[in-house]
Amino acid sequence: MTDVESASSHKALPVTEEEWIGLVDELCIRYRNWGRWGTDDQRGTLNFITPDVLKYAATMIRSGRVVSCALPFDSNGPQSGGFGGRTNPVHSMLQDGGDIALGAQDHLAVLRYTDDAVAMPLQCGTQWDALAHIFYREQMYNGHGLEHVTSTGATVNGIEQISDGVLGRGILLDIPRHRGVEWLEAGESIDDAELAACAASQGVEVRSGDIVLVRTGQLAQVRSRGSWGQYDGGPAPGLGHAAAHWFAANEIAALATDTWGTEVLPNDTPGVFQPLHLILLVNAGMTIGEIFDLEALAAACMEEGRYEFFFTAPPLPITGAVGSPVNPLAIF
Repeated sequence: MTDVESASSHKALPVTEEEWIGLVDELCIRYRNWGRWGTDDQRGTLNFITPDVLKYAATMIRSGRVVSCALPFDSNGPQSGGFGGRTNPVHSMLQDGGDIALGAQDHLAVLRYTDDAVAMPLQCGTQWDALAHIFYREQMYNGHGLEHVTSTGATVNGIEQISDGVLGRGILLDIPRHRGVEWLEAGESIDDAELAACAASQGVEVRSGDIVLVRTGQLAQVRSRGSWGQYDGGPAPGLGHAAAHWFAANEIAALATDTWGTEVLPNDTPGVFQPLHLILLVNAGMTIGEIFDLEALAAACMEEGRYEFFFTAPPLPITGAVGSPVNPLAIF
């Protein structure tokens, strides 16, 4: 596939909220993949990762260097509880050294053990959104209604449907490096033209079935300040609505960023919250990842001299879940 010019340059942008809603509606329909892979499909654009695409992705492994893109799952994470009650993980020990010392396991012959548990919202850290996570006009991907997500979970488009599907050729688009800055500031938007220009400047030929990681540098900014601040839902850099043109035209299999919600906040579509989730996740069926730590990966790409790698990030197969924590790995 070839990159596309910025569609926003060809006509005037909407003015009123009603016009913006109309534009998002139009993009949802334009890039809709419902039925493309069958009426029963629950994988969406991950279908672009064909056996041939996966075999080509395997050729990306050359030096054997492995980089994790996950934040630690602990009490020091980004969540404040302000959005939907999302909190950081709570880790507790079921059996520890004290239990052993007190004789709680003396009924066992020779062996002693430790055990633990964790309680956490599935989208509190580095995570994938399932296709059941977002609804557009009361429908999720492939036209399924609200009745398919109940108090017991999702009966279609749950995260378990893609437990073997999120791996292939990964590419990093390092937007701050492309702009010559340390990080993007809150409210700065990334459009389709900049995604294309960044890929070209990094010498990356985008291919159908790629998994695209977009670095804004927000985590570097957070670390430099020593505080999460408003990271979880506050003003942020990110993808603007026009980025949808590039992702759709290039048949991207999945995308992820280093921000809380992938999209520029405040959104650049007055009257519509998180438009790319509506356009790409719900209608195109594109798996979206958030809170990926791309700082070590950006350094590795510079050192390796390339921005392509084998990438594997399968979600936990939690039946009926609408999201999943993940430890994404880039392998050079």
